[in-house]
Amino acid sequence: MARVVKVFRTVRNHWKKSTFAVCVLSYGGYWLYGKHCDSVLRTEACLVAREFGRQQIAPGEQLRKATVILNPAACGGKANNLFEKNAAPILHLAGVEITIVKTDYEGQAKKLMEFMEKTDMLIVAGGDGTLQEVITGLLRRPDQETLSSTPIGFIPLGSHNSLSPSLHLLSDNKVKDITSATLSILKGETVPLDVLQIKGEQEQPVFALTGLRWGAFRDVAATISKYWYLGPLKTKAAHWFSTLREWPLVKEVSVSYLAPSLRLPDLPPQKPTRPSLLYRIARRWRNYWNPPVEVEEPEVWSEQKLSTLELFIQTHNKNPVEVRINDSMMICAEPDDFTVGEFITVGLADFFLSSHFRAQYISFCLDESYVLTPQGATGFYNIDNEEYEAMPVEIRLLPRKLRFFISAERREELLLQMQ
Repeated sequence: MARVVKVFRTVRNHWKKSTFAVCVLSYGGYWLYGKHCDSVLRTEACLVAREFGRQQIAPGEQLRKATVILNPAACGGKANNLFEKNAAPILHLAGVEITIVKTDYEGQAKKLMEFMEKTDMLIVAGGDGTLQEVITGLLRRPDQETLSSTPIGFIPLGSHNSLSPSLHLLSDNKVKDITSATLSILKGETVPLDVLQIKGEQEQPVFALTGLRWGAFRDVAATISKYWYLGPLKTKAAHWFSTLREWPLVKEVSVSYLAPSLRLPDLPPQKPTRPSLLYRIARRWRNYWNPPVEVEEPEVWSEQKLSTLELFIQTHNKNPVEVRINDSMMICAEPDDFTVGEFITVGLADFFLSSHFRAQYISFCLDESYVLTPQGATGFYNIDNEEYEAMPVEIRLLPRKLRFFISAERREELLLQMQ
């Protein structure tokens, strides 16, 4: 008993040191527990992958080949370590023959895609920027019609992974997100995604999976990091200072667009049976003496002039399993009557995901559109969270252009949301 009293007396007499020791030990225990949970997740994922690796293949059948485009600079330079510890062992245990190509600088993934050979699957390990560079380089190739049928896997390693919620179940654990995304590639379930082709006046087209954003909220979001010294107040400060420099922050834009086109059924490609010889001869003679007349229907263009704080042109890839009757994209334009207080309030909320956002979108469903900024306008677009100089652009929808791996659990969850 005397020893216990002595311990408590020592703690009371040295309460500062005791408090510091308790904090250090608590943090150390929490850190070690997190490492243990990560190790358990990796072990479980490797056990699942090992079952794929134990499957027998026919004599002469080749192992599945995968080309991995890895951006080591993603996630603050941690992407390479995250991939090697959490994704690479799963792919190796599953018997996948992987070729890892690491990028050294921004924009290199586009050039690397020019030399990519045919592969069974393409895996992008990085963030929004890496993914956009890969699909842009892929769809700029002359043989893109053939290569676009290659299934694509996305392993979220970047600071921004906008497409990941559409394909995988997300959690607060980075290791769990990476391992579940890698396992979904092994399971082989895919979903078609729309692609936006964005072309300026003289440049080559850029391709996007999410959309294009232009306006006041985008401009403010690009300056938030400058106010890092304000801590949790940096977002509010960035919006407030932007209103002091200029108000109202209204953009003028003219949008020309076509009506959406009917969505054709997504049927597997089948080679049609060849007609008989007599039928082909008769058809040629009929077309020779009475050639068919093709009547082209004129395109009916509509034009809308908008005065808005923010313009967002997006695909329907947020829910890729939704059944739609039309191939279309959406234009979302914010009203121009925000007060300063409303502007700051909306900016603090997650802008496009906010459920209490008071303004209604002005939305159009388009098959093809031209987005024209005013002559001499300054500013930048965000295309899949990557910054581009603002200019008049043509945006064309490429419906169901690429196929991405999706987890079965996320597909079921998206289907339940539609009910």
